[in-house]
Amino acid sequence: MCTILSIETATPACSCALSCDGELLLSCEAFRGQSHATLLGVFVEEIMTYVRKEGIILDAIAVSSGPGSYTGLRIGVSEAKGLSYGLGIPLIALPTPLVMASMVANRVGEDDLLCPMIDARRMEVYATFFDRSLETVRPTSADIVDGESYLDLLTRHKVHFFGNGASKCRGVITHPHAYFLEELHPLASGMVPLAEKAFAGKQFVDTAYFEPHYLKEFVATVPKNKIIPQPKTI
Repeated sequence: MCTILSIETATPACSCALSCDGELLLSCEAFRGQSHATLLGVFVEEIMTYVRKEGIILDAIAVSSGPGSYTGLRIGVSEAKGLSYGLGIPLIALPTPLVMASMVANRVGEDDLLCPMIDARRMEVYATFFDRSLETVRPTSADIVDGESYLDLLTRHKVHFFGNGASKCRGVITHPHAYFLEELHPLASGMVPLAEKAFAGKQFVDTAYFEPHYLKEFVATVPKNKIIPQPKTI
């Protein structure tokens, strides 16, 4: 028997899930954005209360590893590492694009490609291409999307774009082989089959040294409304 607590915070959606042998026991989800620091602790406490009440023993913690929101990933991974270390159980890291692709793989044609897109500001997205069996066709990269993007793949395959980065590309990628699925968020409940597979294969990461896959370095922006006046140069 394998019981896993999964955490997903890579996008504006925040979620946790508890599963046992592939069966979803409990799921907590919210789509408020910028509330991960507040919500994640509440969700984890709700699941841990259930775990203690039912006498359940956790076998592993799974976390969505990015790319995605810098702050969201830091919050999720920090919580996952704390649980893994505190409970003395392994940590599983699942790439966010793989989680997203696994959630829709059974909805596309055998020769179609899946392209989860995660918003990376303006017209830039983190995009990955998978086939229906979830094998990587093109690794994740930060792409600035225009009308010429992905033509090499679109000429040979139907490509299904989805995720919070896909909506802003709908009017730009107009190739007849491009299909856009309804908005889809990576969720902890969608991590369950992948987490079970990783646990069975003992695909764990080092709890102490694991870091999220940011893809790009964090860049701080200057707020429009400065609270502290800037010193004048004489």
